[in-house]
Amino acid sequence: MALEHAILVSLLEQPGSGYELARRFERSIGRFWTATHQQIYRVLRRMEDEGWVTAEEVGQGGRPDKRSHSVTGAGRDVLTEWLREPVQPEAVRHELAVKVRGAAFADAAGRTALVAEVERYQKTHEATLDRYLAGELRDFPQSEALDDGQRLQHVVLRGGIAYARMVLAWLDDVLDTLRGLGRD
Repeated sequence: MALEHAILVSLLEQPGSGYELARRFERSIGRFWTATHQQIYRVLRRMEDEGWVTAEEVGQGGRPDKRSHSVTGAGRDVLTEWLREPVQPEAVRHELAVKVRGAAFADAAGRTALVAEVERYQKTHEATLDRYLAGELRDFPQSEALDDGQRLQHVVLRGGIAYARMVLAWLDDVLDTLRGLGRD
């Protein structure tokens, strides 16, 4: 997937400025596709040059005007074509998993350091899960009253929640295994 597609989806959900897009990436889209502010602005300019989005100057009463972007028919066509393309399974690159396998060749101090790293990693995933769950409560308090777009946003968030829970369960298993090494 290209950043362009994530931006098209976001702008179809709600037109906005580059700043607003960056905030959406931090708040929701960034759960699954990350981009810096600079990347978003650079890609928006290119998408505007290619006719996929248009920008309208919007006054903000006492503050500088902002450029609010929306998707054109050509942009919608690009997204529709992309939606029809097959998705290849992702290749998983997981540095922590390689470190866990490498623990077989570490001394006691190395294993102790790895346990501390897995615990740190676990805390970051717990915080991520907490953010996902808080976002679910904030954005989808009554899941039976959602429109189609919201239902699709919610199912993606539920996938993120399930993934975070799976990672946390695996990290518990890793910690139990690491702590049990050499006890035989």
